[in-house]
Amino acid sequence: MRDSEAGAQARQQADEVQVEVTDCRAEDAHAVFGALNALFTSNRATEDVPRGSPGVQPTVWAASVDVSEDPAEVEPRRLTESVTVSLQGGYRAVHRLHAGLARTFAVQEVGSASGDQEKEVQLRLRTREVPS
Repeated sequence: MRDSEAGAQARQQADEVQVEVTDCRAEDAHAVFGALNALFTSNRATEDVPRGSPGVQPTVWAASVDVSEDPAEVEPRRLTESVTVSLQGGYRAVHRLHAGLARTFAVQEVGSASGDQEKEVQLRLRTREVPS
């Protein structure tokens, strides 16, 4: 691989965040992924409706989100209950995605782990109250 190709690939990875959505209904996961697609570019199609799995096992839905562009303006999204979201990626990329989600939902950070190059953050999302 050429140096320029390696550099471009490293920049692309630096702007990518792995997102996992858990502890919620499929329609709430769909609302979160819809918001992510409205804010940034994702590998998950907007029309890709998450499906729950049968039984008592928790379901985890995942996507990769590219945060290299500034987030778009979006309206708040409604959730039926709180949703747990885990973000993993470079510090800057995780911060950008966290800030984007805060435009759409009420966001509470419930945990984090930091490494040399990456950060993992666990968030709790709720419907954001819009002032009247």
